[in-house]
Amino acid sequence: MRKQITSICYTAVLLSFWLPEVAMAQTCYAPERPFVPSDPQDIRAYADLIRSDFELYIEDIQAYFRCLEQERTRAFEEARAVSADYGQFLQVVGE
Repeated sequence: MRKQITSICYTAVLLSFWLPEVAMAQTCYAPERPFVPSDPQDIRAYADLIRSDFELYIEDIQAYFRCLEQERTRAFEEARAVSADYGQFLQVVGE
């Protein structure tokens, strides 16, 4: 039985090297808020640039939300697998 557990541990370690996207968390970066000048004259003068910054922000924040959702899903699945591993561990040590 001990040899089987050791084999399972080695397999898990090897899989973590071969499938790093499964074993590693994703980093999600929030976009910077667009800058809007306080002077109405500057706002009008740079309206196209400011509009472009807002549109880019909206695209980026949507991608950020998708990233967070993917990471939440990954973390939930990892927690479920760790809980199952812990249950197996407790059975092996007799608790």
